[in-house]
Amino acid sequence: MLLTARLSGLPPYPCLGFRFLSQIYTRPDFLAPTGYHSSKMPKETKSSPLSALFGVVKPSGPTSMSLVNDIKKLVANSPLFVEESKLKAKASKTTRKNKHGRDAVKIGQGGTLDPLADGVLVVGVGKGTKKLSDFLDCVKEYRTTCLLGCETDTYDSEGKQVRVAPWRHVTREQVEKALEQFRGEIDQVPPIFSALKMDGKPLYDYARNGIPLPRPIEKRKVTVHELELIEWKGDDHSFRWPEKKFTKEEQEAMEKALKSVDDTVSVKDEPEADAPSEGVPTAFVLRMKVSGGTYVRSIVHDLAHALGSAGHVVTLTRARQGRFALEPSEEGDRACVPWDAFEKALKDEGEADAHGRKEWEREVLDKLEVVT
Repeated sequence: MLLTARLSGLPPYPCLGFRFLSQIYTRPDFLAPTGYHSSKMPKETKSSPLSALFGVVKPSGPTSMSLVNDIKKLVANSPLFVEESKLKAKASKTTRKNKHGRDAVKIGQGGTLDPLADGVLVVGVGKGTKKLSDFLDCVKEYRTTCLLGCETDTYDSEGKQVRVAPWRHVTREQVEKALEQFRGEIDQVPPIFSALKMDGKPLYDYARNGIPLPRPIEKRKVTVHELELIEWKGDDHSFRWPEKKFTKEEQEAMEKALKSVDDTVSVKDEPEADAPSEGVPTAFVLRMKVSGGTYVRSIVHDLAHALGSAGHVVTLTRARQGRFALEPSEEGDRACVPWDAFEKALKDEGEADAHGRKEWEREVLDKLEVVT
C-alpha cells in the first residue's frame, strides 16, 4: 500500500508524499507509518543489518547498473547490511557460488540514468528494493544543455548525426516563448531510437533496418510541472556536434520507417545557407520538474523543432528524484552519497572507526533512510 494512502491530503505522487513525514514524526498524535524510520533517529542506535534507501550522485559516463554492481561488492561484505553470522559463514567458503550466490544481499536502483547523465540515482538495499517502484512515477527535476543545429539518432551527444538544420536565427526570447507549449500536461512521442517495443520488436530495429512502422508510435501523457531557461550560453562553450554521422543509407532507412505513418517526415540535412561551417552552434540550459516517464531528450528534440532548427542533449543532470536531492532545499529532503566515497572504498576500504564503520559506511549511514 502506498504510504500516501494513509495520509489524506498529501499529493498524489508517492515520492512527494514522503517529504512531509519528517514534519509530522514529532507530533504526539501521529503514529509513524510502518516501514520507515525517522531521519532524526541517532545513526548508531540503528540495529544492523539494515534495509535501506539512499541516493547516490552518479557521475557521467558509466551505466547505472555498473555502479549498482560496484556498490553491491561493498554492501555484500558490510556488517551494516549483512548479518555477522552470514559474513563469517561466507568467509569460510571458497567457491564463487557460495561467495556471491544465495547469500548475496538484494540491491537495486529506482530509475536508471543514461550513461551521459549524472545526478541522483536512488538505491535500495534489502527490503528497500521493494520501495524502489515508488521512485519510477515520482516527480523528478533535471538540468539539461541543448545544442542547436544537429539532430542525433539518440537525441543526445552519444548518438550519430541524423541531420543538420539552421540555428543562427534562434534567439533567447524565441526559446522562452516556445517553452510555453511544453508546460503542463503534454503528449510526448518517445524517440524512435529507443528500446520500447512495438509488436515485440524494439523501435530502433525498425529505424535501423528501414522496416515500416505498423502504426504511429503511441503518445504518452506526461506532466511538465516547471520548465525554464536558466542560462543562455550562445556560442560561449566547448560543445560540438558528434563526429559520427548517419550514412545516406541509414538516413533513407529511418525515413522509410517513419514515412509509413507520417508522409511529412524528412531526415534530410538543411544546413545554414550562408554560414561558415566552423561556426559554433548556440547552446542553452533548461531546468525542468517533470512527472515520471518523461523523456527529457524528447523535450529538447521537440523544442528545437518548434524553433525551426534541430537539437540534442549534451549534458543531463538529475537534480532531484522524489525527496533525494543534490541540493536539499525542502523539509524532509535527503542529501546523496558522492560516488567518490564508493570509488575510494573499492580500491581500499581503510580502517574502521570506534563503531566498526568504514568511511564509506559512515557516508551512507549519514544519508540513508531505514526501511523495516
